[in-house]
Amino acid sequence: MVVTDEEIEAAALQFVRKISGYRKPSQANEKVFSKAVRDIGRSSRKLLDELVVRA
Repeated sequence: MVVTDEEIEAAALQFVRKISGYRKPSQANEKVFSKAVRDIGRSSRKLLDELVVRA
């Protein structure tokens, strides 16, 4: 299964929204909110790239 970068970003954004309780962060929290989305996206891509899939 191939997961696109867009799908990973959307999932990361959904996760951060869910866990933070904010759909859209305030200006004061926008930077940390965006960083969390990027970090989770990178971690997710790393996980998917390193999974061993058996046929």
